[in-house]
Amino acid sequence: MTTRENRPKTALLVIDVQSGVVASGYEREAVVTNIAGLVEKAREEQMPVVWVQHSDEGLETGSDGWQIVPELIPNATEPRIEKHYGDSFEATNLESVLSILGVGRLVITGAQTDACVRSTLHGAFVRGYDATLVSDAHTTEDLTEYGAPLPEKVIAHTNLYWSFQTAPGRTAETVKSAEVDFSGTV
Repeated sequence: MTTRENRPKTALLVIDVQSGVVASGYEREAVVTNIAGLVEKAREEQMPVVWVQHSDEGLETGSDGWQIVPELIPNATEPRIEKHYGDSFEATNLESVLSILGVGRLVITGAQTDACVRSTLHGAFVRGYDATLVSDAHTTEDLTEYGAPLPEKVIAHTNLYWSFQTAPGRTAETVKSAEVDFSGTV
């Protein structure tokens, strides 16, 4: 289990589900619906929900594209992390927020699969967190013109390889939205 001491809680991490990020996301509606269901479930089980929003010169803080999609509404008490790099931990206060909340396991959702989701999965894992990727709650856009595989292949590959990640004292897994369990402690 997690190598983070005294961190028995699980948190739902919603990465970059912003209007300008997921506008062209593969199966956007289904993914956002799945994330909404997970947010509701986490809240019902009194597990933390942490929102991450990317910001850069193409996605300015406060702009329409920077906003969380209208289908998802963060509670005023839920932490919001603004980031400028792919890994949600890099140069942010995410680690201190998770420490205060007592979180040692992250359930990860969001966008883009092949950028910020992957970076954050690895960032969490190397920092000692257990990391669960929700297979039907992350998306990416079509970047085939730059040599990337089709979005569904990127998503399938990420789901596959994350289910085989191993490291001492930590767990990695890939599960569907319907299989997410927030109730257990780590």
